[in-house]
Amino acid sequence: MPKNKKPNILHIFVDQMRHDTIAALGNPVIKTPNLDRLAQSGISFTNAYTPSPVCIAARCSMIYGQYPMHTGTYENRAMPQDGRETFMDGLKDNGYHTYGIGKCHFSPNSEALLGFEERERQEELTRLDLDKEPYLQLLKDKGYDYVCEPHGIRGEMYYVPQPSQLPESLHPTTWIRERTQAFLERKKDSDKPWYLFSSFIHPHPPFAPPNPWHKIYRGALMPLPNVPANVDSLQTYVNKCQNRYKYKDQGLDNNLLRTMKAYYYACISFIDYQVGLILDTLESTGQLDNTLIIFTSDHGEHLGDYNCFGKRSFHDTAARIPMLVSMPGKFEGGVTCDTPVSLIDLAPTFLNLGNANIKSHELDGEDLYDIFTGASKRDTVFGQLSYFNPRNSIVEDNDKVSPILRENEELWRASASTYMAVSKDWKYFYSAPDEQEYLFNKKTDPFETRNSAGLVFNKQNLLTMRHKTMDFLRNGNETAGVEGDQWKLFGKKIIPDDPDTGLLIQDTKMPWVKNEVKNYSEHNLDRMF
Repeated sequence: MPKNKKPNILHIFVDQMRHDTIAALGNPVIKTPNLDRLAQSGISFTNAYTPSPVCIAARCSMIYGQYPMHTGTYENRAMPQDGRETFMDGLKDNGYHTYGIGKCHFSPNSEALLGFEERERQEELTRLDLDKEPYLQLLKDKGYDYVCEPHGIRGEMYYVPQPSQLPESLHPTTWIRERTQAFLERKKDSDKPWYLFSSFIHPHPPFAPPNPWHKIYRGALMPLPNVPANVDSLQTYVNKCQNRYKYKDQGLDNNLLRTMKAYYYACISFIDYQVGLILDTLESTGQLDNTLIIFTSDHGEHLGDYNCFGKRSFHDTAARIPMLVSMPGKFEGGVTCDTPVSLIDLAPTFLNLGNANIKSHELDGEDLYDIFTGASKRDTVFGQLSYFNPRNSIVEDNDKVSPILRENEELWRASASTYMAVSKDWKYFYSAPDEQEYLFNKKTDPFETRNSAGLVFNKQNLLTMRHKTMDFLRNGNETAGVEGDQWKLFGKKIIPDDPDTGLLIQDTKMPWVKNEVKNYSEHNLDRMF
């Protein structure tokens, strides 16, 4: 290894992985020997949260080091277009080779670099020109251009567990690992430090592990979801929208639910296998001792808990994420840290490690090392999601939205927002579409089985967490949903009775879909959103 080289950064990222899916941290069913290896050598941040439980908003907050109220991205919508810097910009400007492999989900320009010097693109929603899609070009070259959806069949089968149509050697998860290993091999003798974003699409649905990985967990042996007796009182408007959106609000089958979990776990174990090969390459190339490794996810997945599916809510199943950090001499010891942390903390962590900075804006996060050592006095992290889209709402008829909201996007956003605050002891969130507060004691009710916001014994805890949330919003100028020391009321939102309203139609537009097939379809093969 070259002398006096700044530390490298290996940022392994996955999509939609729950916080409770690592064996070393207490899951007795799942097999994750290589994530266990990271947990046993480094620091496990066991109270890690997403700033917004949906793909684009979470990734946006992560790369800019800001909460949604400062990025302006609260959902799967456009990221800032004002030229602000990402932490990749800061690292690149301070001598780092910044390289991205896999899913970035940049919006509105999916090809943007946003501080990366180079990217090898793999996104589950694809484009037409193969010169911008190296993974798809590989599939075509290998004779797999009959596979319309290489990441799994979406649309009506989005939440139906399914074996991949591709062999293990060509699975999208394998490709990310191979390209990551190739980068590490190229950099082993380099004098220039590097930041590598190695980003897997799975275990995001569809849950489609390759053969024979789909057989390592058997549905009949899997535990059933967490469904408390008073489950209806724990579901929010956005949960109900997601259930409709994902074809999951018209009755449940326990055998299907257990098989779903088996395939989801198989996707995670398959990723774990790739992580092991990446760590082996890092070690064999002599770079392990000078590399910070972070493994984390953008958000979680309900996976049937609360009879819910998908993400987008602030229950722990969707909002709490795994976060493993390892580096000899800095993040080591195989210990856990239960101080709340967030994806917004990655930017200051990376920039401080690389002795770099950005000039375009202030960061909302704090260095994970300061949090771990107790140098940080912050005790609460926050989140926000706004489930609205002025252009095309999933279940809400925009023509029926009140003129006051239609003419004021800030109010409209607030009317569809959920706000979260989490400390070591308490989780609080408020759902404006339900006009409902939720409060959970993290010590006595870790599985969030009972909303205790209405208990007279918790009145002071409720007020404390509510005021923390409102003070946070006021300090960030996100005040459209706040009225004095109360939440502004906009009226409760209602899900349409028609069970076909708002179903997900999200087929992938592939460059090789045959015109003859298109002629048999009036709607779907050319449609993508």
